[in-house]
Amino acid sequence: MMALAFKTLLAYLIGSLSGSLLLGRIKKVDIRTLGSGNAGGTNAFRTQGLVFALGVATLDIGKGVLASGWIPALGPVGAASLVSMGQISMEQVTLACGFAAVLGHCYPVYHGFRGGKGAATAVGALIVIEPYLLIPMLVTWLLTLVLSGYVGLATVLAGFSLVPAAIYLGNPNDLLIFCVAIAAFMAFTHRNNLQRLAAGTEYRFERIRIVNWFRR
Repeated sequence: MMALAFKTLLAYLIGSLSGSLLLGRIKKVDIRTLGSGNAGGTNAFRTQGLVFALGVATLDIGKGVLASGWIPALGPVGAASLVSMGQISMEQVTLACGFAAVLGHCYPVYHGFRGGKGAATAVGALIVIEPYLLIPMLVTWLLTLVLSGYVGLATVLAGFSLVPAAIYLGNPNDLLIFCVAIAAFMAFTHRNNLQRLAAGTEYRFERIRIVNWFRR
C-alpha cells in the first residue's frame, strides 16, 4: 500500500500545478485577485480572455490525463506489479490517482491551497479512465449552459450526470464510487455558486443563453 500512497501523493502534486497561476506568472497577473477570485478556467476567461483560458484548460486537463495515465504505471512498482501481488486492482490505482489530481487542483500545495474547482482536471482523468462518460457530461454541461447561462450550475449538473451514466454503462463499483465522489466534490467546490444562485446573485453568462441568440 506504500506504493499506492506514493502514487496518489505524486498525482496530488501534479494536480497542484495550477494552469491559471503558472500562466499568470508569465503574464504577471494572479487571477485570484480578479473577478470571482477563483483560479479556474471560467474566471480566467472572464478576466483574461479566450486565449489565456484555453491555455489554462489545456494545462488543467493535461495534468488529469498525466496523473491517471502515466503515474499508475510509473517506476519499478507500477499498477501491474500491485495487481500481480494481489494488493489492489489497476483500475483502483488509476482512480485514486485521478481523484488525487482533482484534489490537488482545488487545493494546490504550491499556491497556498487556493486553486480552481476541479472540473477540467476531472475531465482529463476521465479521458483516461472512461472517455465514454464525457459524452453525457459534455451534453449536460452545454444544455444547462445555453438554457440557463449559469456556468457553475452547468458544471455541477455535468458532474452529477456521471452517476446515472456509469450505472447505465454497467461499470464496476469502483468507477461508480469515483463518479459519485467527483459529483459530490463538484457540488462542494461550487457551493458558493449554488448559494448565490439561490440568492439570485449568481453571475449569468447572458450571451450564451439560447433565448438571446436571435436578439439584435
